[in-house]
Amino acid sequence: MKRFVLTKPAERDLDAVKNYLVERAGPTIARRVLRDLRKALDLLGSQPGAGHVREDLTSRPVKFWPVYSYLIVYDPKTKPIQIVRVLHGSRNIEEILN
Repeated sequence: MKRFVLTKPAERDLDAVKNYLVERAGPTIARRVLRDLRKALDLLGSQPGAGHVREDLTSRPVKFWPVYSYLIVYDPKTKPIQIVRVLHGSRNIEEILN
């Protein structure tokens, strides 16, 4: 059974991360960051309580997990967990999620 599912926005986020990093940092860095993001997704799928709540960013029942400058936003109550977004920390996360 799958441990997590990506929403369409999360899929687009990961594609945008890859494209941005390949262009700005090169393919080696892009592969490393994407590999570490996927490791985090696997971890969260097996341990959905691992993240933390950010009531300062959203009232939605989601948790957050940081990987480098990115935040994985996920719903820990779904089975499998649902990855809502993968966002760079410099973005207006509050506005995006609400």
